[in-house]
Amino acid sequence: MVYLVKGGSWLTLGQMVSAICSFLLALAFANLLPKETYGIYKYVLSMASLLAISTLPGIDTAIIQAISRGYEGSLIKGLKTKICWGILGGLASLGLAGYYYFNGNTTLTISFLVIAAFLPLMDSFNIYRAVLSGRKLFNIQVKYSILIRFFSVAALIIALFLTKNLFLILFIYFLSYTLFRFIFLITTLKKFSLNTKEDPRTISYGKHLTIMGIINTLANYLDKILIFHYLGAAQLAIYSFAVIPPEQLKSFLKNIRTLALPKLSVRPKAEIKATIFSKMFKFALFITVGTVIYIFLAPTFYRVLFPQYIESILYSQILSISLIAVVVALPNVALQAKIAKKQLYQLNICTSFIRIGLLFLFIHIYGLLGIILARVIGRFINLTITCWLVKKI
Repeated sequence: MVYLVKGGSWLTLGQMVSAICSFLLALAFANLLPKETYGIYKYVLSMASLLAISTLPGIDTAIIQAISRGYEGSLIKGLKTKICWGILGGLASLGLAGYYYFNGNTTLTISFLVIAAFLPLMDSFNIYRAVLSGRKLFNIQVKYSILIRFFSVAALIIALFLTKNLFLILFIYFLSYTLFRFIFLITTLKKFSLNTKEDPRTISYGKHLTIMGIINTLANYLDKILIFHYLGAAQLAIYSFAVIPPEQLKSFLKNIRTLALPKLSVRPKAEIKATIFSKMFKFALFITVGTVIYIFLAPTFYRVLFPQYIESILYSQILSISLIAVVVALPNVALQAKIAKKQLYQLNICTSFIRIGLLFLFIHIYGLLGIILARVIGRFINLTITCWLVKKI
């Protein structure tokens, strides 16, 4: 409990600052950018997130797990591996730029050229967080994250006041995050001396985690891509504003994942299995109360702050129900902490295909509402399967 309060208070502070920054940025986008332009912006960022799979995000989780056990020597090797593989994502972005160029879409052509320039580095530099999480230095991690978020959002808001040019906005987004993450990566490496002990499984395990997460990442961003192609950029803007409040609330709840991974990495399996479900139940009760409160407050929230996006209210209320399924973070982290590769493969492949199938089916039947319903149902299916697999480790 002391660990939870101490670490959680810092992470909650970080989430509060992030939420404030996201709120200010959302206000700027809602009032300064047309729906069509904002929809294109969200589509491009979704595609960038998919292409970022090439930077092997699973290596970050593997390094947290290794550092928490005293093996810090794989960090630099992990960084180099992420950058080298990230170049493939940059080349893929160049390919998409060429595709849109030959189809006469200048807007998306230039957008994907911007992604290609920054993709190999932006997510790779974020590996500094693995050092701080693995050492349980959540206070320093939060301070660095706050500074990165604050300066990057400030740069974007200034850009929105000065220009409506989508290319400049995207360029500032990628430049600011890449630059500040690089600064704090160098700061972390200079400030904290890492030992040379290596777990030979770390990089391999990180690659396995990335492979497991490919379909899951596709499922996470496919909703925006489908809406853009089938319903248009304006509908994507409405959807994006519908998910902003629930996703911000979800980010507060996901702190439990950051706290749990280094702690569960050193706990025996029997202890985890004996206590995890009671913790999930208490966590779910807490989230349910918050969800009910949000459903009642959402109409007022949108009418006061985002009157341009009144259409988003119902979608946001329905999506907020899925917040209860965030308790999946506990059993999911337990599988990662115990390096349960078989169960993790089963989980990611099975649940991701189900979610993708639901998205394709429901968008054709119910349109934008179908995407919302698919996300809610998919999250509860994911929770059910994850709990079943934890019993198998």
